[in-house]
Amino acid sequence: MTNSPEAKTPDSKPTTTDETLDHGTFGRLIEPRSENRLVLESGRWHQISPKYVWVQLISTGSFLLIVIAATLVLTLVMHQVWAWIPGGILTVILAWTLAIMPRQARAIGYQLRDDDLVFRRGILWQRFVAVPYGRMQLVDITHGPLDRGFGIAQLKFVTAAATTGVTIPGLEQATAETLRDHLIQVAESRRTGL
Repeated sequence: MTNSPEAKTPDSKPTTTDETLDHGTFGRLIEPRSENRLVLESGRWHQISPKYVWVQLISTGSFLLIVIAATLVLTLVMHQVWAWIPGGILTVILAWTLAIMPRQARAIGYQLRDDDLVFRRGILWQRFVAVPYGRMQLVDITHGPLDRGFGIAQLKFVTAAATTGVTIPGLEQATAETLRDHLIQVAESRRTGL
């Protein structure tokens, strides 16, 4: 496999293409500005769909409204003044999460390399995980009701080591299926070579 996977041909099984992986995604990966950041220069980074931000904003915003409503009911109707403290703390945390969500989503990316898939996320707390193709045991696609409504899915890889399990959120449904098929094909070829 190379960094530029082959295109789909009529006689062969579908394979991954850069156009398929980059369809409907963010235009540029956001990276930390520090000189001491983790850097992986070689290869092409693929990103997630902006629809992921909307799904997260709706779900987190809904939870925020529930917290505010519960706090108001407890304090104003039931006269439980203590509810202002946990309600206020949760409100601040959820409002902060909503504010940074778009920037966090633009920092999520993955790269298909010759021997592994590298997943990265985070700006302040960076995380890089390399999952060798030959060690993948399960490639799973999941999507909840909001994900289905927006046409996105999550792709999860499971290896023998539980700490290297990776979930790529916010992939277009077609991208997730294409990537799953490609990873299964590459993983099978790598395992037969062991």
